[in-house]
Amino acid sequence: MDAVNKPRNVTYKGLTDLVTDTDKNSEVAILEVVRKNFPDHLILGEEGGIIGDLSSDYLWCIDPLDGTTNFAHGYPSFAVSVGVLFRGKPAAAAVVEFVGGPMCWNTRIFSAAAGKGAFANGEKIHVSRTDKVEQSLLVTGFGYEHDDPWATNMELFKEFTDVSRGVRRLGAAAVDMCHVALGIAEAYWEYRLKPWDMAAGVLIVEEAGGTVSCMDGGSFSVFDRSVLVSNGLLHAKLLEKIGPATENLKSKGIDFSVWFKPENYHTEV
Repeated sequence: MDAVNKPRNVTYKGLTDLVTDTDKNSEVAILEVVRKNFPDHLILGEEGGIIGDLSSDYLWCIDPLDGTTNFAHGYPSFAVSVGVLFRGKPAAAAVVEFVGGPMCWNTRIFSAAAGKGAFANGEKIHVSRTDKVEQSLLVTGFGYEHDDPWATNMELFKEFTDVSRGVRRLGAAAVDMCHVALGIAEAYWEYRLKPWDMAAGVLIVEEAGGTVSCMDGGSFSVFDRSVLVSNGLLHAKLLEKIGPATENLKSKGIDFSVWFKPENYHTEV
């Protein structure tokens, strides 16, 4: 929390892809806790990559600062996101969302465990019960690669803006998914995500009663590179537009599957 009001030391991983000292320090702090308590587990961190035993059944996916650009500008939303997979399936999750803004920062803590429900600040949460797109608030995201999926999602953004109450682009995938789980947004979708972006959020949505799939409607894995999460009631309606757009990209040879999977990492077949 102290870091939100301090000057940022910003460097670049790409033209507009930022990283700060806080990203790195946050990952170091999380790694110390995980490695001390679970020394035989495998870890995938956004900044540090793969660490640990590739034969482990457990994989920790760590995003030490999801929404770095927002953080660098002092603009909510951003979060720390940690998801744990057991044989490739989300098993436990925690997302600490920083809310408010300069002069009024606070946190909202989301958590979930498989089969145990989802919680915000210790209280059980549930997705919304809105079943009409025209009564929905939707969320999407755009990556740093301005490629065909980026352009396709721009068109989806325009289409859904025209038929819903609005589409937001907040800039932090874990936060976006937690907002769906909390019931303050009805759905979120995005291309070109990484496992650390999704591992915690997708479990929190599912445990809050929502639905998760790839953007073509297929079954989801955190090793895929597209995701659609919703309150469930809207999922099929959203896929009527999102599914064909994604299939069109796939027909051009764009692959959204298995961005990363350690060769020997244990996953359920």
